[in-house]
Amino acid sequence: MGHQKLNTVKICISFVKRNAVMFIAFLAALVTSFVIPIDEAYFNYFDYKTLTCLFCVLAVVCALKNINFFYILARKIVHRFNTARICILALVYITFIGSMLIANDMALMTFLPLGYFVLTTTEKQKYMAFTFIMQNIAANLGGMLTPFGNPQNLYLYSKFNIPNLEFMSIMFIPFIASVAIITLCCIVFVKPEKLKLDDIKLILDPVRTVVYLLLFALSIAIVFRGIPYVVGLVVIPLALLVLDRKALKMVDYPLLFTFVFFFVFAGNMSRIDFVREFFSSLLDKNTLLFSILSCQFISNVPSAILLSQFTSNYADLLVGVNIGGVGTLISSLASLITFREYTRIYPEKTRYYLVMFSTFNFSFLILLTALSMFLKTL
Repeated sequence: MGHQKLNTVKICISFVKRNAVMFIAFLAALVTSFVIPIDEAYFNYFDYKTLTCLFCVLAVVCALKNINFFYILARKIVHRFNTARICILALVYITFIGSMLIANDMALMTFLPLGYFVLTTTEKQKYMAFTFIMQNIAANLGGMLTPFGNPQNLYLYSKFNIPNLEFMSIMFIPFIASVAIITLCCIVFVKPEKLKLDDIKLILDPVRTVVYLLLFALSIAIVFRGIPYVVGLVVIPLALLVLDRKALKMVDYPLLFTFVFFFVFAGNMSRIDFVREFFSSLLDKNTLLFSILSCQFISNVPSAILLSQFTSNYADLLVGVNIGGVGTLISSLASLITFREYTRIYPEKTRYYLVMFSTFNFSFLILLTALSMFLKTL
């Protein structure tokens, strides 16, 4: 009996560690609910479209992942290259593009294992930390170009009703700069060593592939306001209940609950007078810089939700919470995912990884912040 209790405690502790951001969000929501008692206004805190879009995209991506769609696609691309430099560039670019289409955290969960497989089978483990870090940066910065690339983008896009072309024009220059810096890093820090990757025969289920791609197109249409979000909330779960119930179980529900709790926290904070005045004054002075700094301490998703309550300058806020995704380990949920995966494989190299991670991330943060501040002066 005592052994079972001990195992239960260990499982609970492990769950809390894996979902630390969600529990912090829960505590923040709980504490502020004592200041602002629960009332009818709480129902207005939630952006139901954002939550629905996020759920739909995550569910369909899980279904595609279960039929090895992304793995096969990525492997075919990587198999075309025969040097470590080009191969790692391909892995990073795949993560970059993946984050634009399937959200940054899902891109990492999909393509980090591919990076590990490629480097271990070609005996290039010395590049593992660098590759993981570049994939992490690519996931955080690659997703900035599209409304559904990062969770904070989806929220701000919906909250401020940002036009599609305006959204992409705001993020275009930081996006191009990010691609250039990541490419330069891969060229400088990875040697053009020869490598070979064995062929593995994997076959896609044609029916499921077509259906899932149609569901993915439906999810994207909902994001771009082409179809009411209620349609997706009905059609996608029903389709997956028939075709792949496992995909519905695999959805990152802690991420969804993180949003729910931060909606409560942000809503309550916006109803506290001195907090509203304090944040409004700071954001009036420099929305871009303050949003970047905020991400370093409370992560980019909660920063977007919280700060959006106090400013209408969505352009600077959007750039800030995307650039702010690089920097500290807690500046982005995606960074915590990468850290968790690397230390699970190499627990003895935690310190080495943190030093390398901080060096590259803060370098990107400084360069992109300087560029964005300069663009504001033009």
